[in-house]
Amino acid sequence: MAAPTHSPHTGDIFTGGAWHPPLGRSVQRVINPATEEVIAEAALGDTRDLDRAVAAARAALPDWSETSRQTRLDLLRSVLDIYTRRIGDFAAAITAELGAPRSLSEGAQAPAGVGHLRAVIEALEAFPFETRLPNGDLMLRDPVGVCGLITPWNWPINQIALKVAPALAAGCTMVLKPSELTPLSGLLYAEVLEEAGVPPGVFNLVNGTGPEIGAAMATHPDIDMISFTGSTRAGKAVLRAGAETVKRATLELGGKSANIIFADADLETAVASGVKTCFQNTGQSCDAPTRMLVERSAYDRVVALAAKAGSEATVGDPEQPGPHIGPLVSDLQFTRVQELISAGIAEGARLVTGGPGKPETCQRGYFVRPTIFADVTPDMRIAREEIFGPVLVILPFDTEAEAIALANDTPYGLASYLSTGDPDRAMRVARAMRAGTCNVNGAYFGAGSPFGGFKQSGLGREGGALGIEDFTEVKVLAI
Repeated sequence: MAAPTHSPHTGDIFTGGAWHPPLGRSVQRVINPATEEVIAEAALGDTRDLDRAVAAARAALPDWSETSRQTRLDLLRSVLDIYTRRIGDFAAAITAELGAPRSLSEGAQAPAGVGHLRAVIEALEAFPFETRLPNGDLMLRDPVGVCGLITPWNWPINQIALKVAPALAAGCTMVLKPSELTPLSGLLYAEVLEEAGVPPGVFNLVNGTGPEIGAAMATHPDIDMISFTGSTRAGKAVLRAGAETVKRATLELGGKSANIIFADADLETAVASGVKTCFQNTGQSCDAPTRMLVERSAYDRVVALAAKAGSEATVGDPEQPGPHIGPLVSDLQFTRVQELISAGIAEGARLVTGGPGKPETCQRGYFVRPTIFADVTPDMRIAREEIFGPVLVILPFDTEAEAIALANDTPYGLASYLSTGDPDRAMRVARAMRAGTCNVNGAYFGAGSPFGGFKQSGLGREGGALGIEDFTEVKVLAI
């Protein structure tokens, strides 16, 4: 496999506008999930490194929070220019550290950093930092302060851009902790910000583990807000840890998204799209449509179409171009997905395609067989738990009301999907689904739209104007 483009600062952290070795001088091995080989050793900070980063962010806050809209726009445009120039480096790093196939890294993963930056710039141009209320009072939106940004491994740059760009736009300073599984793209992003001229201390990066650095960020008295993306379990821990300081938090957490397919839909298109979207990124997307709910009169036809689409899904080397699926990110993730596939079989679901074990052609690496289950019941583990792998479950329904009830029968509410030939029903059902987004008849929401979840899928919204708003506090001036 081709070597990725690594940052020359892989062994460092970035604080106060400069690169430093971690005070504890610890490292984390970065594993290529397709080969199980060590491709880099990234610095691991400890709480002393975090304290240094937070102090730098706190010192930079007074000046940065008073900068003009134009200053922030100029900086973000510079970041966009440099990031765009280096987008190939990001795609190569994501393929190496995450195992995303080149076509996905180059076509979606790395470009997400462009789309979100452009959307934040557009939102900042018109953002209402001052609003005159009908009663004559003046409402201000001030920066919330020093922000702790904790990002996941599954869409590393997507989530970094969704946090760093709006925080800069709002006038906040920050400390970023990328996932220790995918630190290379985060280090490259720090290089882009450094080259763009972000003032010292405004942006800081400390690589580290969740139990040490993530937990310390959530309790740190000089961090005013946590923006976290990850599992619901970890998000709850962040909320608990931040309660002592009544810390502001935005959380983008897990999902178990329903994909309702009515009999009057274009079944071939709807099923092919549903399977492809579920399997994209090896199923490691929080908004993946992992529950396909099918009107009973079309059920057998849909299961046959899904079997065909699933059997045609290929698994292969991420360095090679093409629409194939890459590996899961880690051995731990592989073990969990295998456990849930086995649980589906044990609980009596009908295995349509795939199953336990690795594909015959990919015995090295954390590859899994794309798997589809039919005749799933709502009480099965595979219907309730977020699997985070290329595993689709299919359930039947009889009425529109039952479809809505099944879709909403989950503690999650991040996304939903819907296919029907009836425009009135599309709007009716979409409005009834308790989820932060609803993608109808193959559409998918664009950069700049607010993204976030209902229920245990999170708090707050990311993207566009609402993404900036979440990094502000409201102040009223009565004069």
